[in-house]
Amino acid sequence: MTNFSEYGLSVPEILFPKNLDTKTWSVVACDQYTQDREYWAAAKKEAGDKPSTLNLIFPEVYLNDEGKAERIQKIKEAMASYIDGGVFGQPKKAFVYVERTTAYGRVRKGLVAALDLDSYEWKPFSTALTRATEATILERIPPRMEIRRGAPLELPHIMLLANDPGHLLVEGIGGKIKARGDAPLYQGPLMQESGSIKGWAVESEEDLKAVQAALQKLYEAGSKNGSTFLFAVGDGNHSLATAKAVWEEEKKRLQEAGAAQERIQESPVRYALVEIVNIYDAGLTFEPIHRVVFNKADASAFEALTAFLQEKLGAQIQELSTTQALEEAVKKSTADFGLYYKKDGAQKQILLKTKITDLAVSRFQPALDSFIKESAGTEIDYIHGAEEVFRLGEKDGALGILLPPVAKDSFFDTIGSLGPLPRKSFSMGEASEKRFYLEARRLF
Repeated sequence: MTNFSEYGLSVPEILFPKNLDTKTWSVVACDQYTQDREYWAAAKKEAGDKPSTLNLIFPEVYLNDEGKAERIQKIKEAMASYIDGGVFGQPKKAFVYVERTTAYGRVRKGLVAALDLDSYEWKPFSTALTRATEATILERIPPRMEIRRGAPLELPHIMLLANDPGHLLVEGIGGKIKARGDAPLYQGPLMQESGSIKGWAVESEEDLKAVQAALQKLYEAGSKNGSTFLFAVGDGNHSLATAKAVWEEEKKRLQEAGAAQERIQESPVRYALVEIVNIYDAGLTFEPIHRVVFNKADASAFEALTAFLQEKLGAQIQELSTTQALEEAVKKSTADFGLYYKKDGAQKQILLKTKITDLAVSRFQPALDSFIKESAGTEIDYIHGAEEVFRLGEKDGALGILLPPVAKDSFFDTIGSLGPLPRKSFSMGEASEKRFYLEARRLF
């Protein structure tokens, strides 16, 4: 059997329902729509009483609610009941080639695999095969560990980026499968008008050798200065960091219990399900992650923030007449930011024009952090999609911030030389384009 350990990967044993209804089974990544309880209420209504991944995840919109421990316990009980109650078919040992058609008509291709957590490191200036692209916030890991620790199942929303301008890996194996006319493992629409999804098994020795050959070429191309940078974490950085922390904890437990080295190395907890996507996939859009700043107690906070950013970034201010004009102006530049809030009932659309030449967010975020630290009652959230920024900016005590686009072409070189970007620097697509939970894998 083909071995993928050199590339930090393994062929997983995939679980999915015997009677799969993609529209009710699959829900979007738990870290989306964190300010929109109506979205998650609608997801619950659409799933109804059918088996659904909604019952197996913890939407982060509820993270600060009371009863967190009870919710986590119910999640783990639901996992066990799905396993014991015959929801899943027999495990299939295979990679899964995925084609996701989004609501925007884009088709994104991916390869679901198990990532060896010993080959991944989130710490800055790592030389691991798989590296973080954004700063990891340590305090976010322990709450997520509570969810993963002891969980019978894992479901992936983590997406890894491959630096593959030749389209060798994901598109290569997908082309072979589709040329043969293989029947998909699953296909169907996704809830809340989020597009559709198809998945094919990659399991024959011929196909696995083709995947290995593509990985070897990417491995050689990514080898520089004594280390190899094969994958960058695109989505789910904190989820992957959590998986590694739980594995380190489990590995220590096994070692202290005197477990054989073979058992430790083969532990399911050593791996995390991920989807690998080519950074050059035409269906993959890099979107900036926008910000919304909240301060309901101080009506002058947003004018103070505007002045503060203008000074710190050496920016010029231009007031625009509509949100559409503001969004279009920000999209045309890699160094300009848009601010949107209400003052005395009137909309304010302000363009901050800067002369920043490096990645704009690397200058912007430290300035924003400094203001928030010094301004009592000011909080921040990270938002996917300009429409959501403007919706929140309509509310009293909220200011929406649009960030400029992020380029793909120098992405890996930047991470390799400078280390992770500031937190929440970019997003791969709009909120509804994020990975939907579908495949599962036994964990504890």
